[in-house]
Amino acid sequence: MRQAIQRIGFCALTVAAFALPAHADTLPAGFVRLTDIDPSIRQDIRYAGSGNFLHRKANGYEAPVCILTEQAARALSGIQKAIAAKGLTLVVFDCYRPARAVADMGQWTREGGPPDPQWYPRVKRGDLIANGYVGELSSHSRGSTVDVAIARTDGISAPKPACGAVDADTLDFGSGFDCFDPMSETAHRGLAGEVAANRRMLLDAMRAAGFKNYAREWRHFTLEHEPFAKQRFDFPITAE
Repeated sequence: MRQAIQRIGFCALTVAAFALPAHADTLPAGFVRLTDIDPSIRQDIRYAGSGNFLHRKANGYEAPVCILTEQAARALSGIQKAIAAKGLTLVVFDCYRPARAVADMGQWTREGGPPDPQWYPRVKRGDLIANGYVGELSSHSRGSTVDVAIARTDGISAPKPACGAVDADTLDFGSGFDCFDPMSETAHRGLAGEVAANRRMLLDAMRAAGFKNYAREWRHFTLEHEPFAKQRFDFPITAE
């Protein structure tokens, strides 16, 4: 009996040790808050509020904060330094995403519903996963994926896109963040010259820093040599 109690106690301590990062102020080893690496990068973390396709906060987003692996954060900082001389800045919309948020989004799609004219104008909610717009699993949960755009530092915004976030004040990329539509494909045909040029600028800058693009979304990039390529995390996003 004593041995059984000792084993139970040991298991409880082991579970507590692994669960600790989800409740402590410190991040898991290898992760940083982007502001600690480069506070000049603009953060517009959409899943911490209602300005996203869910129309509400996603599970696990306790603060509008970008958390990434240190490698990804430093790579973004290098890009930021390169474009700052042109009067430009990176804008991040989503960085690390807890696995609980991914599950939340998946469950939300299964509730079904009609198309949403702002976020997914041509597909039903229940088809978002099948069409590749919402993932059952997400590379964001590995910590080295970011949804990102470029904006002018003088605050002059682009025309409001017809789909996705309309209040992000970025350059014109033809569609806004979280526009689940073919127009968001990186190489979508028929793009206006300025839009195509802006997408190419972002793509070239991210590739030069070691990121690869997801072809369905011009804004979605993953660090090629990510440190946790086969691991997903579920600690909540907190300010400190």
